[in-house]
Amino acid sequence: MSSMVFKYPIPVTDSFTLDLPEGARPLTVQMQGSQPCLWALIDPSRPKTLRVFRLAGTGHPIEDPGALSFIATFQMSNGMLVFHVFEQLEN
Repeated sequence: MSSMVFKYPIPVTDSFTLDLPEGARPLTVQMQGSQPCLWALIDPSRPKTLRVFRLAGTGHPIEDPGALSFIATFQMSNGMLVFHVFEQLEN
């Protein structure tokens, strides 16, 4: 099957998981209305795997940044809140 871009609503919490098809490539995170969403390039026919993501506000501590891969920055509340989304790399 061909690859497609899918949207995944994400929670505003320090850490969250998404069940994504193997090989999914996160593209960006942006607000859609009042909901932050992650868009990823996926092959929906691939088996799913659980992936771990981190959300950090500007100025908040980030433990072990070498174990994270940056995806995107997005804003909420008319720019009053700025968050940075990272994926936890496999150990």
